[in-house]
Amino acid sequence: MRRRKTAIFFVALGIALSGLAVALNVGWILLNTREVVLLVIGIIFFALIITGLILNTIFLVREIRRNEQHDTFLNSVTHELKTPIASIRLYLETLKTRDVDEAKRAEFYDVMLKDSDRLLNTVEQVMRAGRIKERAVIAGSESVEVDSVLSDAIAITRSRNNLPESSIKYSPGASGLTIKGDQEELLSAFLNLLDNAVKYSDTEPKITVKSQTGGFNNRIAVVIKDKGRGIPAADLKRIFKRFFRSGVNQNGAKGTGLGLYIVKSIVEKHGGKVIAESKGEGKGSTFLVQLPKS
Repeated sequence: MRRRKTAIFFVALGIALSGLAVALNVGWILLNTREVVLLVIGIIFFALIITGLILNTIFLVREIRRNEQHDTFLNSVTHELKTPIASIRLYLETLKTRDVDEAKRAEFYDVMLKDSDRLLNTVEQVMRAGRIKERAVIAGSESVEVDSVLSDAIAITRSRNNLPESSIKYSPGASGLTIKGDQEELLSAFLNLLDNAVKYSDTEPKITVKSQTGGFNNRIAVVIKDKGRGIPAADLKRIFKRFFRSGVNQNGAKGTGLGLYIVKSIVEKHGGKVIAESKGEGKGSTFLVQLPKS
């Protein structure tokens, strides 16, 4: 809130100074209509002032916005690391200080394993986001079956979130659809998309996944559609940026703001593209991933 007020102040200051510069320029022109050379120099001088003020204001606003995103990222990561650690510690202390029957003990172990997976997933997300900037090309190039990768991603998502089979419906395309690339990275990309679909569904997730070809310039298309919270139109072009989290998706949703950035980076490294679509808040989201066929 404080930084937003600062941004508003600098924007207002920039506009005021620009207006003042224009007024001085016009006044100076009216007073010096006979001095052509000075008139031209004055116009150039004031144009430079106005340009500098505008650029300075844009820079300040961008820096403030970037700092806000970094702060949000740090808060999110801290929460994502601290929460499972605190949970695991609590269950361990309970097991150490109290007599717990076998059924309850098994339940505690399951919860701790899930918290460990959540902790590991957060660490992997941060590390992968760092490696993506360093590696501009695909590390390994192999023939990857799209159906196999999607089936694995769906199975892992169901297991992580204890979802029934009906929550994710998969319609595979023609058999033998393959692409050249890194299977581990592609699996990570689809896992992030499916995790997002689950995370931003307020009720039991209803997700459809399908792969298809034809009409996509020799590309394979993977469509992941959910009936969750949706994405505001203003955020559709920004959701793939690093650290960005849509306001509608921050209400109680866990995350670091890196998932979709990782998806976009992996897809583009494989020569493809990813597009997000939504009709608005509460109307679900659709992600289209296009990858070149091998």
